[in-house]
Amino acid sequence: MAVTRLRARMRSEGGTRGVADWSIAQLMVLRRVLEDGPMSGAALAAAEHVTPQAMAQTVAGLERAGLVIKQPDPTDGRNRLVCLTDAARAVIASVNASRQAWLVRAIDDTIAPAERADLDRAIELLERLAAADLGPGSELW
Repeated sequence: MAVTRLRARMRSEGGTRGVADWSIAQLMVLRRVLEDGPMSGAALAAAEHVTPQAMAQTVAGLERAGLVIKQPDPTDGRNRLVCLTDAARAVIASVNASRQAWLVRAIDDTIAPAERADLDRAIELLERLAAADLGPGSELW
């Protein structure tokens, strides 16, 4: 619950408001394409756990705004890949800068210097949890 609350707080305090009023879904698509590279609408829908129809609407809005373009897939001419524009990269940079600034201020204001090592350790443990592979036969120890 704490991670969910922090994530929501970073979204609200860290720059999604006022960044041309982009929705969380739109920002997530931009971030996904930035991190994973150009992808088809179907691959984006699967990655974001939404229907292809919902993703098509999200991508269409981003395309109208000039944040993404669709280009032919070089490996499959029947497919088109969603690619970022320079304007999208600027939006992402702005959101990242706002979120980072808010988080730095929040840590400075609420975490005592003596507690910073505890915060570093907590982040390390959360990273390990996020990367956990609990498939058949996996063990944590």
